[in-house]
Amino acid sequence: MNKFKELKIWQDSIDLAVDVYKLTKFFPSEEKFGLVSQINRCVISISSNIAEGAGRNNEKEFRQFLGIALGSACELESQLIVSSKLEFLSEEELKKQIDKLVHIQNMINKLIKSIKI
Repeated sequence: MNKFKELKIWQDSIDLAVDVYKLTKFFPSEEKFGLVSQINRCVISISSNIAEGAGRNNEKEFRQFLGIALGSACELESQLIVSSKLEFLSEEELKKQIDKLVHIQNMINKLIKSIKI
């Protein structure tokens, strides 16, 4: 299944990455190598692991990479909450991003369950 670009889950995770990168541009400069770096690595990991797993042509490995993507999504959720508590994100922006993230997490979970190994 190396047609990962056709997967809605991959497309949505790319859109989330673009949104999150745009948001972190406005974080304090002292967070560039801290929270911003960690958030950006997490968000890019979601789509990257979906693509890598899809490119493996092995359902067991694909499922494993989806699990890693899900872990990154959960890590990102935690970091966005911390960012909001530090007032780097508004409550409104946090809710908007968490809603997108939960949707992606749900899609990953459904895809994992659909893969028979």
